[in-house]
Amino acid sequence: MKKLRKDFLWGGAIAANQAEGAYLEDGKGVNVTDVSRGLMYEADDHVIEGRYYPSHEAIDFYHTYKDDLKLMSGMGFNCFRTSISWARIFPNGDESEPNEAGLKFYDDLFNEMLELGMEPVVTISHYETPLHLYDEYGGWENRKLIDFFVRYCEVIFARYKDQVKYWMTFNEINNVHTIPFAAAAIKPDKTDHPMQCKFQAAHNMFVASSKVNKLCHEMIPEAHIGCMLSLSGVYPNTCKPEDVLGAYQLRRRSLFFSDVMMRGYYPSYVERWFEEYDVHLDIQPGDLEIIKEYPSDYLGFSYYRTTTYKDGMPILGHTGGIVGEKNPYLKETPWGWQIDPVGFRYVLNELYDRYQKPLFVVENGMGNVDVLENETVNDDYRIDYLREHIQAMKEAVADGVNLIGYTYWGPIDIVSAGTGEMKKRYGFIYVDKDNDGHGTLKRYKKKSYDWYKKVIESNGEELD
Repeated sequence: MKKLRKDFLWGGAIAANQAEGAYLEDGKGVNVTDVSRGLMYEADDHVIEGRYYPSHEAIDFYHTYKDDLKLMSGMGFNCFRTSISWARIFPNGDESEPNEAGLKFYDDLFNEMLELGMEPVVTISHYETPLHLYDEYGGWENRKLIDFFVRYCEVIFARYKDQVKYWMTFNEINNVHTIPFAAAAIKPDKTDHPMQCKFQAAHNMFVASSKVNKLCHEMIPEAHIGCMLSLSGVYPNTCKPEDVLGAYQLRRRSLFFSDVMMRGYYPSYVERWFEEYDVHLDIQPGDLEIIKEYPSDYLGFSYYRTTTYKDGMPILGHTGGIVGEKNPYLKETPWGWQIDPVGFRYVLNELYDRYQKPLFVVENGMGNVDVLENETVNDDYRIDYLREHIQAMKEAVADGVNLIGYTYWGPIDIVSAGTGEMKKRYGFIYVDKDNDGHGTLKRYKKKSYDWYKKVIESNGEELD
């Protein structure tokens, strides 16, 4: 069977807002997720004194990153994905000059990665739009954010051009529909026309992303800049034709975003959506041209599970993807996420057949309840999940998929984006902290740590 490429990128992925903590340290401003106790809950309008926000300390990666990265290096990582917290660089998002202390932190962070042999894989905006840009401008529905974002990117490209070669513009941009405040700093339900708000925000983000793609190629010619979507799979609930068509239409709700960003134009099927939803986009001269000329170089995506669509069901979603009817053929995690490695292979083929551009699995993993005993965790369930998904990934490569890398989500336990919990653990490294913020923050290697190390050493060949 065809093997993974010799330069395959193996590593792990975190987000600044789920790991760094130090939420106001060294001049950082407030991001949209700083007023959230978890994305499944409604965000506050501002930080409420005395209320516990798990992300404000998180796992204190801001201060512990050197030791944590050494643990990653111990598994043989040759890349590490994280995000730049926009409000560390521009505390309000609309300043003319950046915050030097914030810039220096990422200088030090990326240098540490490189010294340990890890390529930084950087998400420019991972649910971290400065809150001021919502309060003052209404978030991404306002075109002014395009210029603010381009200015931010110009600063970080100039600063990190010698350190970072892999970039992604917006994390899980298709969650504009399902988690709009985190994804686009908008609150559509508080507007007179929610769908207009969502699609206009998406359009402005498409323009911003393409302008930034252009800027990246000009400033860092050897860099690769991609888009990133949540693309866990969707099946029809039955072979009833309405279920099949409905699942297909639902999948388009996500693939619309990658269609625009990868192909460089609005697909014809959106014309009907816009008519039925009475959406009239503010498309300025030059918008469609910049989108066409500067598409994404690669598609980064998250895959956690699959679900099924039943005709007429409401469209709901969270950080794991669309939420539909249970599949009776699949097992699930304690949080109800169904485990489907075959679906992983299916999605990899689906995406490569559609775009014929490189794919990068930048999130895949399983959250579970881990019990620390004798300073370790016997997490065979995590090893089983990984073994099956990596094998499915290899099958997809044998199918002909051009795959450049795999970064497991949460190689160290971090705050859950969706629920705000520490109890929901993904990592190969246990962090001593509970849901109420109590604990020593001490790190412990789990059984899966040494297992993943062997996988990387063998470039995915040793899975036993």
